[in-house]
Amino acid sequence: MPENANAAEVTAAEIARLAGVGRAAVSNWRRRHADFPKPVGGSETSPSFALADVERWLRAQGKLAEVPLRERVWQQVSGHPEGAATALVHAGCALLLVHERPALWPAGTRVPDDHLAGLLPPVLDGVLTARLGPHRPVATPTAEALAPSVPLLRAAVELAAGSGGAPAAFAFLLTRHLDANPRQFTLTPPAPAALMAALAVPPGRAGRPTVLDPACGTGALLRAVEAPAALYAQEADPDLAALGALHLALHTGAEVHARAGDALRADAHPHLAADAVLCHPPFNERNWGHEELAYDPRWEYGFPARTESELAWVQHALARLRPGGTAVLLMPPAAASRRSGRRIRADLLRRGALRAVVALPAGAAPPYGIPLHLWVLRRPGAAAPSPELLLVDTSAHGAAGRDRLDWQAVHTAVLDAWTPFDRHGTAPERPGTSRSLPVIDLLDDDVDLAPARHLPPPAASGGAAELATVADRLAAQLRRTAELTPPPGRITRAVPAPAPAGPARPPGVTVGELARTGALRLHAGGAGTAPGHGPAASRPRVLTEQDVLAGREPGGTLPEGPAGGEEPVLLRTGDVVVPVLGGGPVARVVDEATAGAALGRGLHLLRPDPAALDPWFLAGFLRGTANQRQASSYASTATRLDVRRLQLPRLPLAEQRRYGERFRALDDFEQALRQVGRLGERLVRGMYDGLTDGTLEA
Repeated sequence: MPENANAAEVTAAEIARLAGVGRAAVSNWRRRHADFPKPVGGSETSPSFALADVERWLRAQGKLAEVPLRERVWQQVSGHPEGAATALVHAGCALLLVHERPALWPAGTRVPDDHLAGLLPPVLDGVLTARLGPHRPVATPTAEALAPSVPLLRAAVELAAGSGGAPAAFAFLLTRHLDANPRQFTLTPPAPAALMAALAVPPGRAGRPTVLDPACGTGALLRAVEAPAALYAQEADPDLAALGALHLALHTGAEVHARAGDALRADAHPHLAADAVLCHPPFNERNWGHEELAYDPRWEYGFPARTESELAWVQHALARLRPGGTAVLLMPPAAASRRSGRRIRADLLRRGALRAVVALPAGAAPPYGIPLHLWVLRRPGAAAPSPELLLVDTSAHGAAGRDRLDWQAVHTAVLDAWTPFDRHGTAPERPGTSRSLPVIDLLDDDVDLAPARHLPPPAASGGAAELATVADRLAAQLRRTAELTPPPGRITRAVPAPAPAGPARPPGVTVGELARTGALRLHAGGAGTAPGHGPAASRPRVLTEQDVLAGREPGGTLPEGPAGGEEPVLLRTGDVVVPVLGGGPVARVVDEATAGAALGRGLHLLRPDPAALDPWFLAGFLRGTANQRQASSYASTATRLDVRRLQLPRLPLAEQRRYGERFRALDDFEQALRQVGRLGERLVRGMYDGLTDGTLEA
């Protein structure tokens, strides 16, 4: 057997993360260095390498001082002989032990691995039973099963001691596992989870609620609930159920009752009467149990069609609520209007069970390409059914795209509409955003509950007065653009065409050579996370690839991560940012307004030494079409820029600054043109809207 057969392995992307470079650099090392470690696994297109061999090579090349502990622990997880899921469960059990009963762990650090594997099972069984009960989805690992995991357990406990505790350490490892398998899991992002929890369990509510998630995944929705008394969870995937249970047990001191199994076919909590239910059910399932569940008592509002699995989850949620309890489900928009579900929707309305339908912006949660809905339901009690339904549309807050969702505005719009409606049964109308509509008006042949079809349109771009203001701004911007237009004659004199027999051009130098001499530093974007579970508005901004290409301010937000996770690359004034994935000849100099934002994915940052390089000179020459062409490589569907191959002329700093002034003037002209385009588009759109809805006269 090869020496490294059971060792941890790393992919090219993980090597890049260890060395703090882009993946292109790793590919370049493999081509240029004959002693680079050979693949030990993976495939021809995605090889893997022995971690120990890679570490030795990187250290010998001066590219690595020491592998961070969190990276070493993750490599032990990903390279575990029983798979990453088993490794995470074992690590989670050990972390739960040191979190709940830290005094029981230290003895294990003074004994050999095989002895520790024998000592741990009864101790782990005690803490698992105490936190998750006897019928838990996390089986107590045996000594034999733990034997290959002992080095991982020791490292995970060490990580917990220095990374914000056991909950943060487990959250980091679980996040890495989910990120490494994005197509395998459908997760609820933190922002919609927080909104759903606020709708179901309002902040400041008296008493501690009991909350159920019957399709819990890793428990994101339940972790968003503030101060619960008990959390009930079920998940069909056994591995995900175990990981979710451990994540919840580490996250909260509340009772955790988690089970593995399909909640529709094998409900693990049949007698539960919860205060709230939160659920992001699987969408468009045909095999949800339509045949065997035909006479199930949960179908109080009608038997769902085979194509209406989401309405089965809606009724399951209502069946597990106490009278007056609230359920919030994330739903596909088609569930509000499909004809096959109109009878169930009608009965939900007649009996007052469906209280609100909220349209979220596209990109709020997977599947990201469609604008999902939130359904807010309440199990009918002794009171008369509500005569109105609240409809909310927040799609306007997502017009800039998935990476620029204004979640603070979404939360505010939804809760400002829901709070008075929940209290009084009606809410003031906000044109284009929210409206409470009499149920009788919705009980037609279609029972179409899509909010956009029932909300009055907003005033057209603020009316004629605002359009006049936009027209004035456009006229002023056109005058400024004309002033900034470079005269053709001046361009000709500043950049003369090379004569056939003239003086030689200054010698060139590549960005890679400048980086090696210390004249600039290179950073790849996209690796960082923001610790904690705060709102998106409180996390650092991210300059995305789309922001650079469109010439706009940073609009992204950092994804959440555990404390002690990877630090993002923060921009400084004078940095130069370049898109590397087919963005065209673009380079942006960071100004004071952009400084402090994090560098997003698909971008490279060049940080010049101001004593050696002028940033505007650098950015200007990086934008040259010929320069970009010779530094680009081509795949079947994309172009990738190798930033290190871009070239600059060797010029004294004073000459660089002369060029830099010209490039800065061109940038001002370009920004003015963009502003003209935006104002013109806004004026045209507003006039179309005003003429069609009658707020402007023809």
